[in-house]
Formats: sequence, C-alpha cells, structure tokens
Amino acid sequence: MKTTMREMLQDTQQEREYFRSMYVDDHAGNQAVVSPTRRIGIADRFEKKDKSWFPNSKVPTDLTIQVEDITFHVHKFPLVSRSEYISRLDPQSPNPNSSYDVKLEYFPGGSDTFETIVKFCYGLDVVLTPANVAQLRCASEYLQMTEEYEDGNLISKTEAFLTFMILSSWRDSLTVLKACESLSPWAENLQIVRRCSDSIASKVAPETSTNIEDVNGEEWWFSALLILRIDHFMRIVTAIRAKGSQPETIGSFIMKYAEKWLPGMHAELEGERGVGCEENELHLSVLSGRREEGRSGQNKEQRMMIEVLVSILPPQKEAVSCKFLLRMLKMALVYSATPALVSELEKRIGMVLEDACVNDLLIPSFRNGNEGNFGRSPSEEDTMHDVDTVQRIVEYFLMYEQQHLLQKGGNSNVGRLLDSYLAEIAVDPNLSISKFQFLAESLPEHARSCHDGLYRAIDTYLKTHPALTEHDRRKLCKAMDCQKLSLDACMHAAQNDRLPLRTVIQVTLNREVLFSEQVKIRAAMSEKENASSEIKAEQETSWSCTKKEIKVIKEELEKVKTKMTELQNDYSELQQEFEKLKRQRGLLGWSSGWKKIRKSTVFQGKMNGMDIQDQLLGQSPANGKNSHRRRQSIS
Repeated sequence: MKTTMREMLQDTQQEREYFRSMYVDDHAGNQAVVSPTRRIGIADRFEKKDKSWFPNSKVPTDLTIQVEDITFHVHKFPLVSRSEYISRLDPQSPNPNSSYDVKLEYFPGGSDTFETIVKFCYGLDVVLTPANVAQLRCASEYLQMTEEYEDGNLISKTEAFLTFMILSSWRDSLTVLKACESLSPWAENLQIVRRCSDSIASKVAPETSTNIEDVNGEEWWFSALLILRIDHFMRIVTAIRAKGSQPETIGSFIMKYAEKWLPGMHAELEGERGVGCEENELHLSVLSGRREEGRSGQNKEQRMMIEVLVSILPPQKEAVSCKFLLRMLKMALVYSATPALVSELEKRIGMVLEDACVNDLLIPSFRNGNEGNFGRSPSEEDTMHDVDTVQRIVEYFLMYEQQHLLQKGGNSNVGRLLDSYLAEIAVDPNLSISKFQFLAESLPEHARSCHDGLYRAIDTYLKTHPALTEHDRRKLCKAMDCQKLSLDACMHAAQNDRLPLRTVIQVTLNREVLFSEQVKIRAAMSEKENASSEIKAEQETSWSCTKKEIKVIKEELEKVKTKMTELQNDYSELQQEFEKLKRQRGLLGWSSGWKKIRKSTVFQGKMNGMDIQDQLLGQSPANGKNSHRRRQSIS
C-alpha cells in the first residue's frame, strides 16, 4: 500500500515525541541540536593552533589524545565520564619522547568527528545532521558511550536521530549511506548500511515510490544513486530487486552505473552512438597496457567493480542489452577478470547472440601481459581479434538453441552475423585456417539460407593467405554449399582463380543450372503473360457481344410496350362501339349485336391493322392461320 510522508509521520508520532524529548527545542528540518543532560563547566569554547586543539580553560589539561595528525589537549574527567573506553585506559604521563598519552587508531570519522565528541563530553551543544550522524554513531560506539555508562549518552541520541529522522527520507538515507563509505566495518556492524539501503529501496521500488517525495520521471533515482560506492550500490540493487522492481529497470540502473564508473565503458557505449570501432579498440589497447603496472590500485578496483556488476545482473534475457554484455566482456578481458566471470558473460551473450552486430563481436586480443590467458598457450599465433572467445559464445548459443530455439526453424540472423564476422577477421594474416574453418562450419545447415556471405569471407581469407596449399583451399571451401550461392556469386566464383579447381567446377555447374532455371522461369512468365493477354482479349470480345445482345433486347422490349399500348386503345374503342350499339338496338341479343360489330368499319380496320403488325414483327404467312384462329376464339 502506498503511503505518503505525512502518513508516515503520523504513524510514528509517539516515537517522534520521545525523540524530541531527547533534544532541545530548537531543532528543525533535517538536523537536531543535542544538548547533554549534564554540563561540565571547565571550558566553554576551544581553540585550534596549528595541529593542536586546546580548551579555553584556566584548569590545566591532563590528557592528550592524538587522532590522525591532530593532538587534542583535554581534561581527563569530561571524557572519562562519558566514554567507558577511555576510562579503561591508563594514560602515562607525558615524557620528552612523546607528545601524547593516547593515540586512537582508525578512529571512525577522523579528527573532525572526535572534536564534536569532545564538545559533547564537555557539556556543549552539538548539531546532528545527515552528513555527520553516521560518523558520530560509529565513533560513539568506538568510545563505548552507552546509556549503561551514562544517562543521555551519545549512542542513544545518534541512534534515535537515525531511526526517526534519517530513515524517513530517502535523500537523507542516501547522504548517510554515502558517508558510510569511510566507516567500514563500523557502519556494517551497526547495520547502518543495511537500514539505509532498505529505506531507499522501499521508497524507490514501484509499489512505494509514488508520493514519498517530490520527484520527476520514472527513473528519478538513477542519477542520485550513481554516487554510491560499488558495495553500497550492490546493496541497493539487491534491496530493490527484493521489493519487486522489473528486471529491465534494474538492468538500466546497472548499465548507467557501469557507464559512469568504468573507464573504457564510456568509449564503448559511445560506439553505439556512431563512434568508430577502431577508436574503441585503441582505447582498450591503452587500458590493456596499464595491467603491466600490477594488480593493485585502480586496476584492482575496476576488476572488482566489473565482477560485482556482473554478479548482480538479473538473470532474465531482457534485463540488459547484448551490446552491454559484450562491452562488459571486453572490459573483463582488459582488467584480467576471473575465468568464471568471463565464462558467465560468454553464456549470457550466447543466449542473446541474435541481437549482436559485427562491431560488438570484434573483441581485441589482450594476449600480451595477460598471465595465463585463461589456459591458452603463449606459443599460439598472436591474432588481432580474440577468436577463441567468439567461438565459445557461438557454442553457448548452439547449446541454448537446441534447448529453446529449435521450434523457430532457423537462425538466419546469426548466420549473417557470423559470415560478416568471418569476413572481418579474414584479413588477419595470423589467423589460422583451423580457427576460421571451425567458425565457418560451426552453425547447422538451417542457419544459412544463402551462402553468398560465407563465400565472400572465404574469398577474403584466400586473398589474405595466398600461400595456402590446394589441399587447404579445398578443405576450407568444404564449408560452403555451392548450391546455395546466388547467380551473381556463381558468376564471380566461376572466374575466381583463388578457388580450388573442384570448387570452380561445382560452381560452374551450379551456375548453368541456375541460368537454366532462370530461363525456364522467364519462359513460364512469358507464357503466363501471353495467356493473360488472350484471356483478356476474349473477355473484351465477349463483353462486346454481350453489349450488342442487350441493345437488341432493349429494342424489342420497347416494341412490345408500344404494341400493348395500342391494344389497350383498340379495346377501349371497341368497348365504346359496343355500348353505342347496345343503346340503339335495345333488346337485340349479344350474338346478333356482335355480328354487326364484326361487320362494322372500325372492327375491320383494327383487325387489318393487327395483321400488318404481325407482318412487321416477322411472322410468316403460315402464322396467318393462327391469327385467324385467335380472332375466331375471341368471337
């Protein structure tokens, strides 16, 4: 559940009231003024002269304590009354050969922290801040300033300030954690590092980061935490992972840290932004020369940092990029990292090899000055690039492919990648044919659908090594399948005098086959085009005929409509004639009346007109009988 700072303060109100009771009222913000419960009025201020420190007091001092290069001339009673450690000492009186009675070795926080503790022992107010509380907490532990020895002592006050003020803010916790870098092993033993790390993680992890403080951006804590030393950075990453952060977030955090603190990684990452590979290799070569200075100092720190960063990488493939892993591998080789770490990086790179590019795989050979060189014999040829490492990466990739990637049906990207890599390293005159052939034949058949890239690499190697025997050239060309060469590649290979005769013959035959296939394909395409043209012409002719038929049908329909209209008019005239005769004759029967209608001029004219229309519609004379029969049926 997400909590705001206000809610956190409300939840610990009682604890804060207790905390406030231990201090004077003028504390504010992220600091507190500590006022001792008992004051010793021997001195109210102090003076520093050169590298000596004196209280302003009329009472002469009876104890000298040296911390680092500063000598403190103090009164024994104030310090003994607060520090059980000093009370158990039996300081000797000053003598001509020594200017101090007690020397505090490896005192946490140094002379500045001891000055603050002396003021507290004299009963003067001291200010606790995130910048000094860790030092004072460790120093008070060193001097055994416990509550059992004296009420209101410094251990309880610094511990309360840490618990109730510092750990409620991730920024203050970060300040304290940064201060702990110079307080080993005290800060670790007192759990200050662990508590600050957990506090920071709980406030930057996804489920609790919102509304803790005024922050901007999803990765607002990246830049702030990059100031940490590698061991504390590791603690933060471990704590954040335990809080459920995404692997991609943790991976991005680690990559940012490596870019900031690993010299050479910055140049390598610049390579992603367009800087040439040659410049990166030159930079790495310079770094490689530094190893001759020994395994101590900066090189040892860099090697330790690389090992720690690799150890805290999330195991998920998507956590970090393949480019980052390869650059870490180069740095590991530069600083002579352990074989186990190099092997771990090679395995991880093998899992994501499909995402690599050629420049990433061009690992310079750091053989000179590399003791042992991970089991390689110093008598081996000195190649420009570390081919052995790439061989192992490819082997790890193939192991992973057999377990997880067989269902994908091929890895053409890796095939193209390896062919391009072979073409790059083929220009090395010291590269043995066995290593080149091993890489060329390492991938399964389905990894390459076309062998043009492999042919280019082999041809480059043959050009760089003209002294190869016919046997070696034939052995090398066995890695290439001539049937998977394009026609252009076959045309080039058929005229390549660097290839062995057997390969040239195979390529020539394959060229003829490809040429024949292309001729057949073109002929088939031409036939299809001709057939398509004929079909199109037939369709156009058929459509033209169909249009004419539709036109004739439309004309006939118009004639039928006209004839129907005329028949309707004739029927109306006949009906009128019939009604007229009926009124004239009165009681005459229908038959006699109809006979008169038939003899009438109007009827005869209509019937004659119908005969003429039948003739116009194309009826033969034989159809006249049918017409006569139809007229009889009507009568």
